[in-house]
Parts: sequence; structure tokens; C-alpha cells
Amino acid sequence: MTTRVLVLEDDDGLRTSLRLVLEDDGFSVVEAGDAEAALHVVSDDRVDLMLVDLMLGGMDGFTFIRRARAHAEAPIVVISAREGVEDIVSALEAGADDYVTKPFDVEEVLARLRALLRRPTLSAAHPGPADDEKRDHGTTRRDVFVLDQANGPLVFDRGGAQLTRGDEPIHLTVTEFRLLSVLTEHSGRVLSRASLLEHVWEGGFFGDERIVDVHVRRLRKKLEQDPSDPSTLVTVRGLGYRLDVR
Repeated sequence: MTTRVLVLEDDDGLRTSLRLVLEDDGFSVVEAGDAEAALHVVSDDRVDLMLVDLMLGGMDGFTFIRRARAHAEAPIVVISAREGVEDIVSALEAGADDYVTKPFDVEEVLARLRALLRRPTLSAAHPGPADDEKRDHGTTRRDVFVLDQANGPLVFDRGGAQLTRGDEPIHLTVTEFRLLSVLTEHSGRVLSRASLLEHVWEGGFFGDERIVDVHVRRLRKKLEQDPSDPSTLVTVRGLGYRLDVR
């Protein structure tokens, strides 16, 4: 199946150039010149990836990303002339997975898209009926982690790609799912930012390691009773992060 990419860019020339490059690389492209039109695409149609500019007329890119996350789990790559740390952090906290500053090399953008496609999606992680039948007969093990017994409990079902507190599901983005999967796989061990970049982004992010801090901060809001005083996903100063399963 052809990979479908939404390109949200209000510069007609750049949007057309991106479409031609992406189509030449085998992608199917849907164009949008404003965020409102892009939201219609995301809510009505399947998209596998999104390239999003931040500086748009009308609704800005930050708002689009937050609203798009209600409809789609597809990875989002920001392409923007805004290169300040605050802009990058704000975009990632809104729900973006990667950030490329303008002007950019199209080969770098393509490399990042390919890297994102190599990561499993949440829907792909959901087991099908055949998998359920195998589990019923004891031939397949399902990875289930109780992260916090006292509050909820908080349970991460990695095989089913679900995080729940009690009976309430907690939405995870693809990056948060990957991050939590790696942390649970190595629970009790300290993982450096570089190690998390290698495992979660699989070499597809070429920027600042602080992208890890942003996604950890987002994940903590979903795991912790008090994100400012974490007890499950903790920082080991100078070394990295550790997931403590209680």
C-alpha cells in the first residue's frame, strides 16, 4: 500500500516542490494550504505521515497539531523557519514527533520520514483475533506491565498498545508508545538520552537530544500522579531516565 503524506504548507511553491519530491520517492501526497483544510483531510481520510509548517494564516501549526492528534496517530514532522528552542519544544509538546528547520535538505526530510515509517504504529500493535486465540491457548505471551499498583492501577499492555488507569484508557502518541515500550523493556535500568534516541527514533532524529526530555515530560503527565515529583519515570541526574515499576 502506498504511504500517504499530508503536506500542510501555505507557500504554494514550496508545497508543490515537496509534493513533486515526495511523489518521485514513491509517496502519495495530499496538499493543504491552510490548517482548516488539513483538519478535514485528517478527520475524513487516512494519512500515514504529516509534514506541517507552523507559520500559517488563520489557525497556526501548533493549534493544528493539537487538534489533529484527536483524529490521527500518524507521525508529524514540523518544517519551519522558526528555529528557537521554545518553538521546537512547543511543537513537540503539542504532539509533533520531529522538527526540521528551513531551509532544509530534502534528502534529510525524506530520511526522517523513512525512519518514522520503520517505527510500529499503535494500530499495528493491536492484536487481531488470531493472536487472541493463540493467547487463549497459551502459545503467545502478552506483555503487560503494572506500572503503579496503588493508583488505578496503572497498566501498560504493550502487546495491545494500551495504557489504562483503572478502567480509563490513556491516549498515547506513537512516539510515547515507543518510548514507554523501551523503558518497560529495560525497567529498573538507567537509559541515557543517546540510548533512547537510538531505540525510539532509530537514528531518524538528527537534532538536539533535548527532544527526549520533551517527550519524557509529556509521558510523565500521563503516568504520574504528580509530574513535578515523579516516582515512576524518574530522572537520574547526569545519566538519563529510569522506569521504576511498582
